[in-house]
Amino acid sequence: MKSALAEKKCTAKTSALSQNQISLLLPELPGWELRSGELCKDFKFQDYHHTMAFVNAVAWIAHSEDHHPDMKVGFNKCEVRYSSHSVNGLSENDFICAAKVDALLE
Repeated sequence: MKSALAEKKCTAKTSALSQNQISLLLPELPGWELRSGELCKDFKFQDYHHTMAFVNAVAWIAHSEDHHPDMKVGFNKCEVRYSSHSVNGLSENDFICAAKVDALLE
């Protein structure tokens, strides 16, 4: 089921979320977790072709939302990590983009 976050748009004017706000948003994104202050998820694919199609789709989301993740790409896997460097933490933009990434695979 697509998260309501996926329907939102990222905004240039954003602020860091509190731990309480993060705790409320995180359950909306199954499989995503906090690692070293970043919102992260590991994705597995059947082969390199599918992995690269996913990476390109994530790049399109990043371009259209003007919010870019860090990605670690392997043959059949991709780690996606979001954080908002401008606020030195997590913002709603990170959760919006994570929801849009999940929506790619629904």
